[in-house]
Amino acid sequence: MKDFNEKLQKYAELAVKVGVNVQPEQKVYLTVNIENIDVAHAITAEAYKAGASEVIVKYVDSTLARMKYDNAPLSIFEQEPTHYANERIELANENACFISIAGQDPDLLNGVDAKKIAAGNKATGKVMQPFLQLAQSDKIAWTVLGAPTKGWAAKVFPDLAPEDQIDALWEAIFKTMRLDNEDHIGAWYAHEKTLTDKAAVLNDLHFESLHYTAPGTDLTVGLPKKHLWVAAGSENAAGTRFTANLPTEEVFSAAEKTAVNGVVSSTKPLSYGGTVIDGFKLTFKDGRITEVTAERGEEVLKHLIDSDEAAKYIGEVALVPHPSPISQSGVLYYTTLFDENAANHFAIGSAYAFNIDGGKDMTTAELEAEGINQGPVHVDFMVGSGEMDIDGVQADGTVVPVFRNGDWAI
Repeated sequence: MKDFNEKLQKYAELAVKVGVNVQPEQKVYLTVNIENIDVAHAITAEAYKAGASEVIVKYVDSTLARMKYDNAPLSIFEQEPTHYANERIELANENACFISIAGQDPDLLNGVDAKKIAAGNKATGKVMQPFLQLAQSDKIAWTVLGAPTKGWAAKVFPDLAPEDQIDALWEAIFKTMRLDNEDHIGAWYAHEKTLTDKAAVLNDLHFESLHYTAPGTDLTVGLPKKHLWVAAGSENAAGTRFTANLPTEEVFSAAEKTAVNGVVSSTKPLSYGGTVIDGFKLTFKDGRITEVTAERGEEVLKHLIDSDEAAKYIGEVALVPHPSPISQSGVLYYTTLFDENAANHFAIGSAYAFNIDGGKDMTTAELEAEGINQGPVHVDFMVGSGEMDIDGVQADGTVVPVFRNGDWAI
């Protein structure tokens, strides 16, 4: 690819400066697929350049992961991997920052016993919940970016020759990252301000609920009394600004846990735990998911929802205009990191503590008392399209158009 090394360096700089904003003497914890060693090297170099005291790199090997699922007994997946969480929690308490590079093959676990997938995700989710709570209450700086792997690139661009697929996916990713701008760092901060300004408009309107309508969707989502709309730019407990997801096109808040009613249909596939779930529909009553159907991956989806009481409710509520750059690219990425920035979406499970006034300093019990769903699961799924309308309903019954035909109306 022309200028690949130059673009990769800018990409790494974006991860370090905008993603987690590495501070002098800070430790950096980097998780990356073994196929992306060049990415690990580039980010590590930028982190040390920014003053990091140590960069701890953890490589993920998809081939070894598949071997485990094919050969290990179910009992292994039911064991809680405490070591997996302890290192991260210990480093978080030392104010380390965390960079994760997503790139798993969406079909990695096709054909694997759904009980193994469910057990593994449940056990890992349980031990990781304390770390998740740190992230969801802005106690740490963290970010997630993507880097192509062979399996992922083949899924996204199946019609290209194998030798061209990774380059094509890199080109698509670099484009979403605004790397063509001469000042790519400044371009990101300007973009974040646009999102923050939209969040301010929503906070001023202070809706009591949102009503979604689209083909296959008629859903009312209540909002907590003290809810806050925010964009991806955040500030951690140490006062350091960071951006949790790159790319990001969303403005998001939290649902009132027991005030979601109706039916919602997915509009994009959900890649979850190495399997693809598609064509699914969820029915809600008083916040709880009461019915689940899916054209593909229904058993895995049902196991996810049954994995924990919190997984039977939604947490995050996110608004993304259909004309967003990622949506208009026409590329289906088969990974939530990118696809959630092409469509309105919700998250099964836990909501972010900072989506309620004062939530960063609340306990789990206090958040639940405010209607904020808490638990070990947070799985985004996409519902938006160019046919979706959303109305905001205020406490006095005033109805305000928020989305029309998939785009902002405010």
